[in-house]
Amino acid sequence: MASAIDHGLRLRSLWIAWLLAMLFHVNLGLMPLFHGISPEIDSQVPVARLPLLFGAMLGYFLLPLAALVLIAYATSDPSHPGRWRRWRLGHFWLSVVYTLTNIPHLAADILVPDARIDQVVLMLAMVVIGLLINREGWLWWRLGP
Repeated sequence: MASAIDHGLRLRSLWIAWLLAMLFHVNLGLMPLFHGISPEIDSQVPVARLPLLFGAMLGYFLLPLAALVLIAYATSDPSHPGRWRRWRLGHFWLSVVYTLTNIPHLAADILVPDARIDQVVLMLAMVVIGLLINREGWLWWRLGP
């Protein structure tokens, strides 16, 4: 007997993989520090605006964490599937936004003059994982009430 696909489990696993890849992307960027090389980039952001940038990055990291928690709650509430329908739609669009923000980042990593292949490969992995999240999010949303 065939069992139903657990899109929630797939989504949680994919978001965790995406978050780990994001953390490793930052870690790889800082790796030169351990070899006496500065990882400093030529920033165009004024120092006074850095707190806003750091806050935006914190939000960018926290939204997938919130998505993980909400997916866990939605998939563990089988007696009220309709209650989570709007969240499933919202999650799908959230995943699309994240994929759309990763594509220009991948392009920027490719086009930067001193591009590192490890960063490009990792960003490519994040885009692929993002596309898988989009697909599973779409299937989860379209799944009944």
